[in-house]
Amino acid sequence: MNALSQFFIIMILLTLATQFWLAARHIRHIEKNRSQVPDEFSGQIPLDAHQKAADYTVTRTRFGRYEALFASILALAWTLGGGLELLDQAWRSLQWDTIWTGIVFMLSVAIIMSVIDLPFSVYKTFVIEERFGFNKTTVKVFITDLLKGTVLTVLIGVPLLWVVLTIMEKTGSLWWLYVWGVWFGFSLFMMWAYPAFIAPIFNKFKPLENSDLKDRIEQLLTQCGFKSNGIFVMDGSRRSAHGNAYFSGIGNKKQIVFFDTLMEQLNAEEIEAVLAHELGHFRMHHIRKRIISMGAISLASLAVLGWLIQQNWFYTGLGVSTPSNYIALVLFMILAPLIGFFLTPIMSMLSRKHEFEADAYASKQRNAGLLITALVKMYEENASTLTPDPIYSGFYDSHPPAPVRIEHLKKQPQLAN
Repeated sequence: MNALSQFFIIMILLTLATQFWLAARHIRHIEKNRSQVPDEFSGQIPLDAHQKAADYTVTRTRFGRYEALFASILALAWTLGGGLELLDQAWRSLQWDTIWTGIVFMLSVAIIMSVIDLPFSVYKTFVIEERFGFNKTTVKVFITDLLKGTVLTVLIGVPLLWVVLTIMEKTGSLWWLYVWGVWFGFSLFMMWAYPAFIAPIFNKFKPLENSDLKDRIEQLLTQCGFKSNGIFVMDGSRRSAHGNAYFSGIGNKKQIVFFDTLMEQLNAEEIEAVLAHELGHFRMHHIRKRIISMGAISLASLAVLGWLIQQNWFYTGLGVSTPSNYIALVLFMILAPLIGFFLTPIMSMLSRKHEFEADAYASKQRNAGLLITALVKMYEENASTLTPDPIYSGFYDSHPPAPVRIEHLKKQPQLAN
């Protein structure tokens, strides 16, 4: 067992211990505040809805601990337990071309991981979500989604893997720079292609038919300088009772999408306020900043892998006897999240900063009170806890806790309705 093996085990144990500690804090804090609605929400959210949100969050958090434990055991089984070594030698025995061996190896790892994760997905969908009244997914839809996702993974993944592995084999020591260029270009391409070609495979998107609401939204878009390729309603209720809204695409292909569940939860003015928040992300260049930051992180990560891939101890320390480009990619994908886990609070902090900025922008376009009432309804309908543990929330949450966010909105200038 070399130094990397020891480091790997320590990082897994440290990550798991941190996850369990944070989860325990979160559960205790929520249960402690379960019996009473926070004062700032006492006139808006009933006690039974508050308790439902508390129970829902506690249930998901407890289940998350089992997922984290199993993921840690699986990471050890794949690496030091010899799982990757066994699978690699099995594919090598066929004596195929190195690149195609790498492709089928990586696809088989992905498929095995999906199969292993399937019971967790089934339990979350058909037990937890069902218990709290959120699940709308039928067994038929669940299986169909699974098959569609698998086919898309193969159709998109095989060509991409072929390009990446070919670059790694043919372009010398700077392969990581060229692979980064391919990855970055592919990511931008998918931002354009996803709403146009992939999302419609899983959901139906209908143009917004409410003419009054459509006029109001188009006026807001013009006011914010946002050019849209359409305003659509998605059949989110086909799978879940949770509501949401987002815009996707780049350039002139940006689309506004509302879940049909959200349309039922909010009135026209509240929908405008929620959209104004989403437009705030656009006007404050948050999407661009996230793309740039993720591009920088991925470039740095690939540069590190470019060095690691030449070190024999990188393979032996993670349970692999025969070095290869494709297995280096898999090993790095297992190792990197352990490092990235402790960067989570930094990324969460930056994300919450963007949420505050988007809220501030929205309050300049529409009355902040409308966004507050919309958020309160969404917290209630989605069973989002109003009393998260502050440390847990600070570590994980990309959005500010409900009381903090609403207090921030109350301090914004209130426009006339």
